Amino acid sequence: MADPATITLAVRAVIAAATNKRTWKAVGVLVAAILTPFILIVVMIVSLLSAAADHNSNAIELCFNGGAISSRVPSDYATYIRDMQDSFAMLDTVISGISSLVEGGSIDSTRVKAIFYSLFFGSENLRMDSSDYRAFADCFVRYETRTRAVDNGDGTTSEEEYTVAVPLKSLPEIYGNLQSTLGRTITYEEQANASEIYYRINYGGSVPTYGEEFDAWVNGLPLSDAPFTGVDGFCSPLGENWRSMVTSEFGYRTDPFTGQRRGHSGLDMGASKGTPIHAALDGTVLFVRYKNTGYGYHLAIDHGGGFVTIYAHCSKILVAEGQIVKAGDIIAQVGSTGRSTGEHLHFEVRVNGEKQNPRNYLP
Repeated sequence: MADPATITLAVRAVIAAATNKRTWKAVGVLVAAILTPFILIVVMIVSLLSAAADHNSNAIELCFNGGAISSRVPSDYATYIRDMQDSFAMLDTVISGISSLVEGGSIDSTRVKAIFYSLFFGSENLRMDSSDYRAFADCFVRYETRTRAVDNGDGTTSEEEYTVAVPLKSLPEIYGNLQSTLGRTITYEEQANASEIYYRINYGGSVPTYGEEFDAWVNGLPLSDAPFTGVDGFCSPLGENWRSMVTSEFGYRTDPFTGQRRGHSGLDMGASKGTPIHAALDGTVLFVRYKNTGYGYHLAIDHGGGFVTIYAHCSKILVAEGQIVKAGDIIAQVGSTGRSTGEHLHFEVRVNGEKQNPRNYLP
């Protein structure tokens, strides 16, 4: 161990250096020299990501709504857009042919194109003929053989069989058909991306992930006609010890980002990354979104009768839109994605669009 005199001299040297402006200036120059390359790398990455996001947004708009491709768009990206525009024209043709067989309802052409875009945009040498496009569009309907009475012109009638195309509403059924037709697995991420594109086109722009605009978007989504069977069997998404996990209550609180007092629409429960998240009640997955802002990776479940639960800031989502789940099923894992300060689950209960205190329902 150093003797007291040596320690005293060392302390005095440190104090002298700390109070010397020239020393601090030298330290500042050194720190700047070390950090500048990293700062430039971060700026470059952010710029590239921003440019990529702009290209993707423009591509979606051009493919769905038409328009001239800017000369600033990279040539390969412009080729992808033209290929998709041509594919959409082919899909319009085959959808029109199938629609002539539909007796009630209609084929959601935006949904067909959104899924096609998610699966094929950026494919090199996308080569499909009319039969391929027809096979793709056929995945969105179910064909039925029906009978009808036909006037024979002599005062008598006879029955004849005819084919009807029934548009499918169940996304799991549609994706099941597509996987069989395409001979490949369609990942949950691809399904979520297709839904995000679908919402973007119908919403008229980037779909919000937080705040009043997000609330308005969620409340505008069509819900199932199934009746709500009640809260009996309501399951805690993080298990029976949820009370000891609560880190932020429903209602007004100090916003951890702005420091301002504002409403908190759910209950925050802290848990380590990867902790299983369970469905609170039986229902159908309303949407699944993989975002880096707002609620981050989040999903909602429609329980019928206007009763909806939301699970936000997940690290992983294990279900797909349209999937039927049971109370207690593992649907996701805890994380800290989006507007979050740490690993936790943000859990919401909404009834007919009105946010409710989850404590009123948790067991």
